[in-house]
Amino acid sequence: MSNGPVEKNPEEWTTGDEPMTAPQESYLQTLAREAGVDVPEGLTKAQASQLIDELQNRSERLHPIDEGGVT
Repeated sequence: MSNGPVEKNPEEWTTGDEPMTAPQESYLQTLAREAGVDVPEGLTKAQASQLIDELQNRSERLHPIDEGGVT
């Protein structure tokens, strides 16, 4: 019995070496703007997915810091 979808490592995706999708690029641009970083050009789907994960983890909007400074 499964507890939900199994996430496959982006490096193992069959299409991971294809260019990132338009939705990935749009979301990355939003996250990057909030983080104050630039999105590298020419990312693959897998690279974009990994950068999205990284920027989501750094996002104060998605993970606000409480008054004690602990996330």
